[in-house]
Amino acid sequence: MTIRLTRRSALYLLGATLSAPILSACGFQPLYGTTAAGTSVGDAMAAIDIAPIPGRVGQQVRNELIFKTTGGGLAAPPRFNLDIAIRESARNMLVQLDGNSNGVMYSLDADFKLVRVADKETLLNAKASSQAAFQKVESIFANIRARRDAEDRAARVLADSIRTRVAAFLSTTT
Repeated sequence: MTIRLTRRSALYLLGATLSAPILSACGFQPLYGTTAAGTSVGDAMAAIDIAPIPGRVGQQVRNELIFKTTGGGLAAPPRFNLDIAIRESARNMLVQLDGNSNGVMYSLDADFKLVRVADKETLLNAKASSQAAFQKVESIFANIRARRDAEDRAARVLADSIRTRVAAFLSTTT
């Protein structure tokens, strides 16, 4: 058993070694490495001031983004502003013959823009979305709790999508 794992490890190492020149030739660069200007993407992400977003779900998205951009540490002096507008919607799914539905698909759509503080220039204008499903049951409390859980899941996914898009943009420009 140990010999097989050793051979497998050797094959992985060989594959990684052989693919390195190919990846470097195609312009591959790690997302959180250094940017074209030589700065760290993590440092650029920590320097983003995220504007308040109205509503409970908006606050969830903002809190997730703040944690994901600073890693739970202190934020750097802001070099960028991130403005986000979200729209919430819910549509019934699994509609039965009598017209009642057993499920709901909760959706979040966001328009966001990244603005440089120094000259107020809009660097990135983009959209992101997320969805989370939940099942309706007899209990009103269970339905409220299920919806809140779906809202929180959708907020986490949306924040992650926005963070990834902004980090990818900053890795190529700053």
